[in-house]
Amino acid sequence: MPLLETHDPLVPTRIEQGGRRFEFNAVPVAVATVADTAFSAWGDGLIRAFRPGAEPEALPVHKGAVLSMVAEPSGTILTGGDDGRFCRIAPDGVTDLATFPRKWVDHVAAGADGVFACSVGREIHLWDGARRELLAAPSTAGGLAFDSKGGRLAVAHYGGVTIWSREKRSWKPTILKWAGSHTAVTFSPDNRFVMTRMQENALHGWRLRDKADLRMSGYPTKVKGWSWAGRLPWLATTGADAAILWPFDGAKGPMGKGPMQLAWGGRGYVTAIASVPGQESVLAGYSSGAVIWSRIDQIAEPHAVKRPTGAPITLLAVTPGTVWMLAADEQGGVLWAPLG
Repeated sequence: MPLLETHDPLVPTRIEQGGRRFEFNAVPVAVATVADTAFSAWGDGLIRAFRPGAEPEALPVHKGAVLSMVAEPSGTILTGGDDGRFCRIAPDGVTDLATFPRKWVDHVAAGADGVFACSVGREIHLWDGARRELLAAPSTAGGLAFDSKGGRLAVAHYGGVTIWSREKRSWKPTILKWAGSHTAVTFSPDNRFVMTRMQENALHGWRLRDKADLRMSGYPTKVKGWSWAGRLPWLATTGADAAILWPFDGAKGPMGKGPMQLAWGGRGYVTAIASVPGQESVLAGYSSGAVIWSRIDQIAEPHAVKRPTGAPITLLAVTPGTVWMLAADEQGGVLWAPLG
């Protein structure tokens, strides 16, 4: 794969030549991968499923916009919409898990052992086996995430994060405070840290064993995407003119350390990010419409996967089964292509 600066803009890259381009009259919202399939959620209420060697399959799920989507460990898909429906997509069809008339299902999350949740304003609805619980956030939920074991649910909101932990008879809250609006949340793969994206151009986080704060600022734009990458692991983020990767090894994680900058040269700012399953590498989608690939190595050269089109990349994902890439831009354009 060539550098973007040396690639002829009129000639498709090798990855583009091996893939297919689609145009949809809708706004892309979210993406989730299961085996060789990339499921994409759209503002027209459809879930479009992409598989190698097949036409995209359009699944009519919501009667308005899809607002959120996540893959369950079992391989099914959860979605929330502005039609007030919380849905599960399985091979045998679509099931309504809950309905909330005249409300929006803003966020959804899934964890191990079949636990799952959705947020409706300040209300958090959690299903744990046969038990359903109603939890309350101090303000509208900005994001939901389970830890890798499914025993803790993080809820981002104004003023910090609430960690709900499973106990014998109910889920109990612990509040982690930090001023400002927290718009997304994730646990580190080893469950030692919880991180949030903020309304300002920054990340915040906590080391859970002692609630020590982590502050990552200095981004030129708002961080709108992230992905855990590599064995270390690294938290790869958008929001700058290169992919910004924070190290989460050792007892302190990124405390006192600077980030690594990779996948530069895409023109503009990074607007979408994805790790490549089974590889020490990342993909960065840019506001120019370009997609750049890089190994996770400070001296690695970036390589052009997709040329600029002028439409910012908003969704980026790679399937774990076959290593196919889905890149969607804000105008509804999609590149579906093998990375190998």
